[in-house]
Amino acid sequence: MIYADISLAQKLEPTEGRANADFVETRARLDPSYGAECKKVGGAYVQFDGVESPLTQTFGLGMFEEVTVEHLDEIESFFKVRGAPVFHEISPLADQSILTLLGERGYRPIELTSVMFRDLTNAIAKPSVSNPDISTRQIDESDADLWAETSARGWATIHESLADFMLPFGKIAARTSGGHPFIAEINGEAVGAAGFGIYDDVCLLAGASTVPEARNRGVQNALLDARLRLAKESGCSLAMICALPGSQSQKNAQKNGFQIAYTRIKWQLFE
Repeated sequence: MIYADISLAQKLEPTEGRANADFVETRARLDPSYGAECKKVGGAYVQFDGVESPLTQTFGLGMFEEVTVEHLDEIESFFKVRGAPVFHEISPLADQSILTLLGERGYRPIELTSVMFRDLTNAIAKPSVSNPDISTRQIDESDADLWAETSARGWATIHESLADFMLPFGKIAARTSGGHPFIAEINGEAVGAAGFGIYDDVCLLAGASTVPEARNRGVQNALLDARLRLAKESGCSLAMICALPGSQSQKNAQKNGFQIAYTRIKWQLFE
């Protein structure tokens, strides 16, 4: 049995940190003028991907060592000189002294995330419902733009502005070194896209989307099954998903064997 303790958190938090650092480093490689940068301070990933990017924040703060005033000074300076707000994603299993420090410096909690996991050491059962018309495959470099376009089409129905954001974002995500994005097709037409990354023996299942005309046909189930099977074949022992508490994404993950490890808090510095 896997317990939701500090040992589990020390596997999950760095996985998401590495995945996002992978993205930032890929952005810096593809567009050096953008100014994307990643560094480590006090064991945490400190990342800048543009002032408005959701990746511009820290991951893993307080997970491997006690956070000091000097650590926070360095991190806050990193963001401020780039004109970016200061955000930290903090696990409830992080060193508890960080809560006092954040309060003293003017931080406030602004967001919650359910961090979920699934044990992959056991056999992966076939989906109870599957659509034989759907095929899935891991993309290669030649499919990167198609994957980004498919992903953006799916997200656009949630909010139009998401498509404008997801298209350029997806073109970077599809080219990361640790990423293994999947695409779903029906009769050779791309109908779904899903993010996926493997870092050591933990895999991160990122956002999946389905184009409007292919909804309710099993695309999401097919993409989930394909990613979990690749993770198993690649020697992963754990899969993780992050979702908004109480959301449909969380419910879908729970229906597919994922358990909530803990609820993470995002903190912002207000001055």
